[in-house]
Amino acid sequence: MKEAPKKFHFLGICGTAMASVAAALKERGFKVTGSDENAYPPMSTFLQEKDISLREGYCAENIPADADVVVIGNAMKRGNPEVEAVLNRKLLYLSLPEVLKNYFLRGRHNLVVTGTHGKTTTTALLTWIMEKAGLKPGYVIGGLPKNLGQGARLNDSKYFVIEGDEYDSAFFDKRSKFIHYLPELLIINNIEFDHADIFNNLDEIKLSFRRLLNIVPRNGMVLVNGDDANCVEVARDCLAQMIEVGFSKNCAQRIRDVASSAEGSRFKLGDETFEIPLVGEFNVHNAAMAAMAARFYDVPKAKIDNAFKTFAGIARRQELRGEARGVKVIDDFGHHPTAIAYTLEALRHRYRGSRLWAVFEPRSNTTRRAIFQQQLPDALKLADGVFIAQVAKLEQIPEKERLNPERVVAAIAKAGRPAFYERNADTIVDRIVPMLRANDVVAVFSNGGFDNIHEKLLTRLKS
Repeated sequence: MKEAPKKFHFLGICGTAMASVAAALKERGFKVTGSDENAYPPMSTFLQEKDISLREGYCAENIPADADVVVIGNAMKRGNPEVEAVLNRKLLYLSLPEVLKNYFLRGRHNLVVTGTHGKTTTTALLTWIMEKAGLKPGYVIGGLPKNLGQGARLNDSKYFVIEGDEYDSAFFDKRSKFIHYLPELLIINNIEFDHADIFNNLDEIKLSFRRLLNIVPRNGMVLVNGDDANCVEVARDCLAQMIEVGFSKNCAQRIRDVASSAEGSRFKLGDETFEIPLVGEFNVHNAAMAAMAARFYDVPKAKIDNAFKTFAGIARRQELRGEARGVKVIDDFGHHPTAIAYTLEALRHRYRGSRLWAVFEPRSNTTRRAIFQQQLPDALKLADGVFIAQVAKLEQIPEKERLNPERVVAAIAKAGRPAFYERNADTIVDRIVPMLRANDVVAVFSNGGFDNIHEKLLTRLKS
């Protein structure tokens, strides 16, 4: 029988989760190396500090002769010289979710947070509750929670809170990542069509969630959004204990009496009242899910309250990037029409009486396609004025399958809102700055860097 592995090599090691897992393996005494073509700070510095050897670029020679396991990142494809070398040398290779399952999640109480929207916020809230309750959970979160200062911690706690993404695991494993996460407690926030590069339709996404529900043990717990017909449908035959959480009457745990101000929201869940420093009904729902999950592990109400009160939010989720000449610039990761609409509604609550501008970059694999051609105008027209940039990497998508931003703009203008199509960040800044006045709020939506438009906008406003 082959000995247990001692040496790991990571392909695409500079991804946030990849680097965190690599560092955790190193701390456990494994030898770790890695390669990436995007080796720059902060990830390159992080790996350096952890004394992990990092090669820039991909070539067969990067893989040490004595590597026991090669961890292949989700972005790697056939044709990559290191992928080809792994296959030629018949090495043991695993996806990152498999590494998490085999080396970190077995035997733990795993709290897995899933859904099309709200995963990162709910996971961060739940992790912070468990942390403030003194349970010191391990965690992997797909964003940067300001309270925790890092997106992942892989320790020896009994508890592990993990954001469960429905995206695929690797080029050789097209199952959703969350299939590997051994859930004891599972949250399903909502289910909508997304990831058009992986799924052909909503039914394929539902199938993925059914497979996940199928591995929750009978002594586990499933928390489902009772307001979402797709969630209720996929959870119908679930063998684990299940509770529907939501605003509608059919929910066993009903959210009621929501009141919001610029500072946050108050709501009732069952007989108990909670307060959070977040606005928007969707954030109330996220918080209700986190509170219910914590209750399953007997966290007292006072500890939940303390965690909610001190929650500092997440980078790139309604994050105020700066203010100049009385204009606030907000950064948000929203890229699905539903998420954009939720965020605009929340910003309306937070900045009452302000004019609200939405600046959107079609960058995700779904929004670059024409799938949301009809839904995007409905979401964006909740703002008082809209700017849309050119579709990112448009040469990768045939024109007839591509989102048409000019048509989105025309539909918004028809609804009586000023709307403009500009090619890039610079031309948007040139056009929007003369239109802005004190007390305006500009919300920038992109799941990428958008050519640092936030700083460009603030710099121009200051000058």
